[in-house]
Amino acid sequence: MVVAACETAPPVQEMSDARQAIAVAKEAGAAEKAAIHLRAAEVYLASAEQKLSDHQYSQARYNAKQAKMKALDALKASEAHPDSSTEDPR
Repeated sequence: MVVAACETAPPVQEMSDARQAIAVAKEAGAAEKAAIHLRAAEVYLASAEQKLSDHQYSQARYNAKQAKMKALDALKASEAHPDSSTEDPR
């Protein structure tokens, strides 16, 4: 009974986590340095939002988690390629 209740609840936390991860990745420059990963995160999030509005909570939760993972990939890729303007010119 408890498991069924979890599946029918909207994935509020997962959606929030995905949005926050995407925002952090964008702040780190992922749009320029990791555009493929960032775009994948945004696509997963858009799909999660659609599934949420269709009350398909299990699929929305899955897509939100995928969005977060792709956003974290984008963040890692952005951090692996720092701006040349922040490097010491010496």
